[in-house]
Amino acid sequence: MKEKTFEKEKAFLSPYAKKSCESAGRAREETPCSMRTEFQRDRDRIIYSKSFLRLKNKTQVFFAPDGDHYITRLTHTLDVSQIARSISRCLSLNEDLAEAIALGHDLGHTPFGHVGERVLAKLSPDGFRHSEQSLRVVDVLEKDGRGLNLTLEVRDGILNHTKDGKPSTLEGAAVSLADRIAYINHDIEDAVRAGFLKAEELPARAVKAFGKTTRERINTAIGDIAEESEGKPYVKMSAERQAALDELRAFMFTHVYERTNKLIQESAERMLCRLYTYFTENPEQLPELYRAICGREGVSRAVCDYLSSMTDKYAINVFNRLFVPQEGIV
Repeated sequence: MKEKTFEKEKAFLSPYAKKSCESAGRAREETPCSMRTEFQRDRDRIIYSKSFLRLKNKTQVFFAPDGDHYITRLTHTLDVSQIARSISRCLSLNEDLAEAIALGHDLGHTPFGHVGERVLAKLSPDGFRHSEQSLRVVDVLEKDGRGLNLTLEVRDGILNHTKDGKPSTLEGAAVSLADRIAYINHDIEDAVRAGFLKAEELPARAVKAFGKTTRERINTAIGDIAEESEGKPYVKMSAERQAALDELRAFMFTHVYERTNKLIQESAERMLCRLYTYFTENPEQLPELYRAICGREGVSRAVCDYLSSMTDKYAINVFNRLFVPQEGIV
């Protein structure tokens, strides 16, 4: 079955695609699967990991929203996967590789979205970036410290999925673009739903370039990438549409990301700062996996690993257990 996949990839994929049989392999050698390619195995490992399951309770933009239809970190990840696969299909790239990268790209994200990332970046002596933490999750933290032992290509795509990253494969580049397309458009939906934004407030040039609805904007973006990149050794948007996307992203930062409930943002910052201080001063209270990291890599590294692994709900529960007086306890 796997050999049939290899033959199909050779016959139908672009010469610029990363074929499964060309993978640089894993850090630790393993017996190959008789049915699945290495990229398919990576996808499955990510889907069944604990860190992937926790994404459903991590904030994308709005904390604990009053409604069932807001985007979470998990639904964002699925959006990115779908868009990246669509781009890859248009350009005859390896969909399995793009899907695996997309599903793993945000595994290292903190609770409370980018607020949490900002807090840990400020507190940690080594800084903090969610892309680097996502790679650390699959390399070091998953499977009780054994990691997932993913292929080099998937690891590279996870690390380099941000706007300033330089992925080594076109599939990684497709995921990087898909990430921006997904979060900008679905964050617009959430902002309108929450009353932070009116659709008519969006920049006129961006609306003209991409369309008025989420469906139009995403379809236009994918079509533009396909037209610009077909048969080329790169994946990118046309200059005109890239400029419009950058304008839309800047607009969202000014009008949404920096305007969402300041009180809740400040509460989340105070909560994470307090937790960081507590566990830094009391590393013996960390779970066993993170206590072992203290001995190897230092207390700050272990505390960042632990806090970034938390869901929003778990972080709140730990904070309440440590700092909020419990009923019946004097």
